[in-house]
Amino acid sequence: MKKTPFFGLLTFAVLTAGRVAAQQTFPLYTGTVPDSKPSAVQETSLTLPNGGVRISNVVQPNLTVFLPPAGTANGTAVIICPGGGYTRLSIDSEGYDVAKRLNEMGVTAFVLKYRLPNDQSQPDKSIAPLLDAQQALRLVRQQAAKYSLNPERIGIMGFSAGGHLAATAGTQFARPVGANPGSESVRPAFLVLMYPVISFNDTLRHAGSRDNLLGKTPMPALVRQYSNELQVSAQTPPTFLVHAQDDRTVPVNNSIVFYQACLRHGVAAEMHLYPKGGHGFGLNNKTTKDLWTDRLRNWFDANGWLTK
Repeated sequence: MKKTPFFGLLTFAVLTAGRVAAQQTFPLYTGTVPDSKPSAVQETSLTLPNGGVRISNVVQPNLTVFLPPAGTANGTAVIICPGGGYTRLSIDSEGYDVAKRLNEMGVTAFVLKYRLPNDQSQPDKSIAPLLDAQQALRLVRQQAAKYSLNPERIGIMGFSAGGHLAATAGTQFARPVGANPGSESVRPAFLVLMYPVISFNDTLRHAGSRDNLLGKTPMPALVRQYSNELQVSAQTPPTFLVHAQDDRTVPVNNSIVFYQACLRHGVAAEMHLYPKGGHGFGLNNKTTKDLWTDRLRNWFDANGWLTK
């Protein structure tokens, strides 16, 4: 298979809401992907009866760029990490659809197709998703001028297990993973955490996410390292959280303990909790007329991230 150049852009079609929009994608890495090994693993894509798309077994991670309408971009960018329990990516409802809503705010969006933990294709599956998230932050920062972005206004958003990845990126940037991380900062400017997996402790953990990332019997030190409420510091970026109280998949206390950790360390945080909505509601919590994206727009505006 022919390798795509590092900054080479590919155009492909994304089918959402019944219409096709041309988007651009580019690979995260040039040449060999770090923390990878030869295997028979191949990426798969499943289209659900409702039109949703689920991607598994990612081998070649990439970013898909969604640009605001001409003349509306404000210089802020968000890297979006779809959820799926570290076993698949809900790339449409927690990726492409969200990117388009961000574009309406003048925010440039990059949907991250990150590698999912896999012992067959990765020497250390626990670091593969974070490697990809940190590389995405580097690349978007490096290409800030190309997309008319402010390199100090590049944040990361994640849903469910993607929220765990985003929270990990937002709390462990001082120690980038990988053999040659380089000197460029991988600290996001802000975090947007949607019904996130935060903690891997026995009380709050989402068992599937922890097992997939760390294995069935992880060392206590790894459990602590990836329990992100324990990794918050005064340098953790400003954070926006959304969760539903009746979430039976990822307990709402995941968001609450992260918010409390932000309070303890003086990190600016805003949290919106809905009494109902369950898990995985994506853009629209059907139990309320309130739109969390309106709350997000207000938060962006209050922090100056919507001004050009």
